[in-house]
Amino acid sequence: MSKNTILVAAIWIALASVIYYLSDNIQNPNKINRLGESSTVVLKRGMDGHYRAEALINGVKVNVLVDTGATGVAISQGVADRLNLKSIDAIRTNTANGVSVGYMVRLRSVKLGGVDANNVSAMIAPGLDGDVLLGMSFLSRMDVRLYKGEMTIKQIEN
Repeated sequence: MSKNTILVAAIWIALASVIYYLSDNIQNPNKINRLGESSTVVLKRGMDGHYRAEALINGVKVNVLVDTGATGVAISQGVADRLNLKSIDAIRTNTANGVSVGYMVRLRSVKLGGVDANNVSAMIAPGLDGDVLLGMSFLSRMDVRLYKGEMTIKQIEN
């Protein structure tokens, strides 16, 4: 290989890395390091119209889809295995995709930026596409507002 070939390959790799980094930041603007530690978190809506973010569940970083229409927190089997979650009980659930079986669990902690909750009920949903749906069993403890493409989640002191 000549020096020119190596240089051209290095430039293409660097360019591809920059494009990947920029597109990832556009698609997923709510990275854990950008959310901060404030008791109020502002999420930007993604290009697909959803609010996605990085959160900590039991201290482990996971990708979540913040879903005000979901009754609870739903966790994919892959994430449940990563978190070493053990189910409490199996339940029958009605979802948009029909009737399925889920497995109830309790999460020690869920943290989104500086907003957090302990002892959150959740369900392992083996058929769930994606990682985690962060629903109302977490969000109902917060003040949640939607305005102009941003979701503001504020910690409520009990």
